[in-house]
Amino acid sequence: MVELSARLDYGVGNRRARFDVMNRKLRNVASVLALAALMAACASSEGVKVEIPSTGGIYKIGQPYQIEGTWYYPREQPNYDQTGVASWYGPTFYGGRTANGESFDADALTAAHRTLPMPSIVRVTNLENGKSLLVRVNDRGPFAKGRIIDLSEQAAKLLGFYQHGTARVRVTYVGPGDINGVPPSQTPTEIASAGPAAPTPDVATSTLASVPGAAVAPAVQVAQLPAPAPAAAIDPPGPPQPNGQVTEVPVPATTHLYIQAGAFSSYANADRLRDRLAAAGHWAISAVQSSGHLLYRVRLGPFDAVEDADAALDKLTGLGSNDAQIVVDR
Repeated sequence: MVELSARLDYGVGNRRARFDVMNRKLRNVASVLALAALMAACASSEGVKVEIPSTGGIYKIGQPYQIEGTWYYPREQPNYDQTGVASWYGPTFYGGRTANGESFDADALTAAHRTLPMPSIVRVTNLENGKSLLVRVNDRGPFAKGRIIDLSEQAAKLLGFYQHGTARVRVTYVGPGDINGVPPSQTPTEIASAGPAAPTPDVATSTLASVPGAAVAPAVQVAQLPAPAPAAAIDPPGPPQPNGQVTEVPVPATTHLYIQAGAFSSYANADRLRDRLAAAGHWAISAVQSSGHLLYRVRLGPFDAVEDADAALDKLTGLGSNDAQIVVDR
């Protein structure tokens, strides 16, 4: 019952889950055909829909859920900064409801992520060409294990991988997203938008003067109210929202794909996992500094092609290791 209940929150991602798993190998072909049909369309940032969807979305984290034997745990992740393989989803899901109640639009700069709060603003950087773009996470997914994020069709075009179907990317959390144009500091959690707020009474006209013959005392005069606080103190500026601007950032000349089964602060724990997975290949332990902490990563690879990494991940999953993921490194 827990799993069934959780599935009700997936939005477009729920209907997309089986599509992603069963048709991953066909995506490149479909992307090429779609590109041929849309050659006349402009692929620049002109015409990009950057307005905030006004379809009653809510700020939502959601409950843990399970897909294909893997549990996902949505939560606040202000330090989220991960690499992996991105994919895109488009017209097939046009108009469907996303996991936080908005309407999916393939032309808007949105994305699906498995665990980040919705809406969240993330920066997605294509590690193959250096193009970087802000997008708005408002859906759950992708549910193909080898993917870290699903982008809208327009976002994939701006990042330069629409024709290829996938790209090696870095995903970095920026901050919470606006809802119906309301900044995050004024948006209640888990409460649907009810349209424009009721007008606030005008303080200058809310004090009644004495009325001749009325059995009420005249209004009491009060001292002058203090000057309002500076606007920044009342409502500090929120994170930047997607605006369709693509920036160019430095990226490594060469990257490789790895299957990462886990990362531990204890080398002994990493060594135990490596021994347990020995039958699935030659696993290595590599150390890395992350947020001031030394972590030991258990990895298989490197792989040069996404297809090879996908095959290795599928094999590992078949052996019962469901938490492994594809990451990108030098």
